[in-house]
Amino acid sequence: MNMTDESAIAEIRSGSAAACDALIAKYKSLVRAKARAYFITGGDKDDIIQEGMIGLFKAIREFDPEKGIPFRVFAEICVSRQILSAVKAGARQKHIPLNSSLPLGRPVPAAGSLTRDPEQILIGREDRLYIKEYLLSALSAMELRVLTLRLSGMSYAEISEQTRSGVKSIDNALRRVRRKAEKLLKMS
Repeated sequence: MNMTDESAIAEIRSGSAAACDALIAKYKSLVRAKARAYFITGGDKDDIIQEGMIGLFKAIREFDPEKGIPFRVFAEICVSRQILSAVKAGARQKHIPLNSSLPLGRPVPAAGSLTRDPEQILIGREDRLYIKEYLLSALSAMELRVLTLRLSGMSYAEISEQTRSGVKSIDNALRRVRRKAEKLLKMS
């Protein structure tokens, strides 16, 4: 497709998926180049590239040719800002364990002591089945293995030995699991 970026934007706004695909393919290397320079705490390179692609989509959606700025310049700004926002948010997440933990003195209710209502018990089983199915489909083999080992009570160091992976890889896998679980909670 040989057209200017601005004419591709006009085509996209007219509903052309082909123009959108062509523009994304054209700027994917720009996103990858921008992503190379950054690191997200608890994330990997794919997470940064994903953020950059979100920035590219925002650029396509919000570009205004009337402003006199070439699309390439606008796209670079949007991609960089999106990546930087994600990097900053990742840095803030380092305090999540401290902010979301339970006090040691607080008693944890025994399983089944919360309700005796058969309807609630059935709904709880269905919810657990749905969560299990979602996690089985959403998690990579490594993430599933690390989660299973962690839920069995193993420490990061023990999981690291068991999987022959670094402790940081274990931490990253568990962070990805948390993000995917949080995504599930937001969907429900």
